[in-house]
Amino acid sequence: MTPIRRTPRRTMLLLATGTVAALGVAACSGPADGGSASAGAEAEEFKFLVNTENTTIPDLLTSLSEGACSEQEAALPLSVETVPQTQLDQRLQLLAGQDALPAMYAAGNSPALTKELAENGQVLDFEQALADLGKEDAVLPAARSTIEALYGGFNVLPFQYNIEGIWYNETLFADNGIEPPATWDELVAAAQTLKDAGVVPFAASGEQGWPITRLISGYLFRDLGPDALQKVADGEAELTDPEYVAAAQAVADLGAAGFFSEGVGSIDYDTAFNQFTSGDAGMFYMGSWALSTFADPEANPIGADAVGFMPFPAVEGGAGDVDAYPSNVGLPMTFSAKAYGAGVDDWLGCLADSYGDASLTEANTISGFASTAQIEDPLAQQVQDTIAASDSSVLWFEALFGTQATTTSQTNAAQLLTGAISAEEFMSLVQADLDAE
Repeated sequence: MTPIRRTPRRTMLLLATGTVAALGVAACSGPADGGSASAGAEAEEFKFLVNTENTTIPDLLTSLSEGACSEQEAALPLSVETVPQTQLDQRLQLLAGQDALPAMYAAGNSPALTKELAENGQVLDFEQALADLGKEDAVLPAARSTIEALYGGFNVLPFQYNIEGIWYNETLFADNGIEPPATWDELVAAAQTLKDAGVVPFAASGEQGWPITRLISGYLFRDLGPDALQKVADGEAELTDPEYVAAAQAVADLGAAGFFSEGVGSIDYDTAFNQFTSGDAGMFYMGSWALSTFADPEANPIGADAVGFMPFPAVEGGAGDVDAYPSNVGLPMTFSAKAYGAGVDDWLGCLADSYGDASLTEANTISGFASTAQIEDPLAQQVQDTIAASDSSVLWFEALFGTQATTTSQTNAAQLLTGAISAEEFMSLVQADLDAE
């Protein structure tokens, strides 16, 4: 098995925390360094613009250019340009205004920017492009479901794909006679058993906030169904409605029962991670980007064999499906509609055929591309099989929120656990920001 590259914690946070506000596409003119050839010109390189912080995808593309995609490389050599993530949106806006976006590029820090670029004819329609190549099944249904929910169409590719759920310490569960909980009530009972045994039931970062709000959205999706937060975004429901407050109350009850560490509000991401991997906590809500850390013996003292994965449990009488996993596509990649043509289409076809296998076998990372590769890491294989078997997905609490509502949600989440604010107050604060957007 190829040595595992541990994902930097900074990258994990970018995968987890969602989006930031996007600016309008700049109306610019004149040449732009690093842009693709203008529409209709014959490309000489397969140009790829990506954020500097993302090293995994460029490394895999380089590897493919030397192997499975060597014919495409010979015809249209890969050329990688990087830009700091904080400057990515501005760079994309500049190039778009000049019709100079490269053949492939990181989609930007917000779905809103990609939607705007798509409306302006700058983004390739992958439904049509993959159909033309006879590769309609290259992207897994669950990944496509996530993309369409976030981007309003099949406008990006899932070079990274993450599902979220609850990781648990199998040794602690076995020692305390706990079976993986299938329902919320069973989850609460398992947490109580762990607490009675002197084990912290849940590791979580209150400083980041989102690991706590993910529990609220998980409850909402299982109770009210997969469109629970879309209804809020569409104005058909409000977070202050009783059934929505009930979800926040269920999570607040976990805090009131003492199921998190004391001082949870000051616990940062790395500390929460280490609390689980050191065996001090029994459960840990997190995404599949954690796989590389779990596979690293130095970062995971309890060992990968002691880590289990389960979906967010069902809520009794709820309308949700436990097989609909909260999902994200990290910082996805897309193609320029104006730079798409001979040679570029061959690259798309090769990536459709080969990227999924390369991601698993060379980087031990999960993508949303179909793959038949078998890997030695059973935990990663379990996640890959789970994704392949899933037909749908859900988002996360702040996925459809604006910047201010997201900030309010995440900065107040720990106070919900500590009882500093009530469930009603928490939901009212976030709803007020949504109303102001």
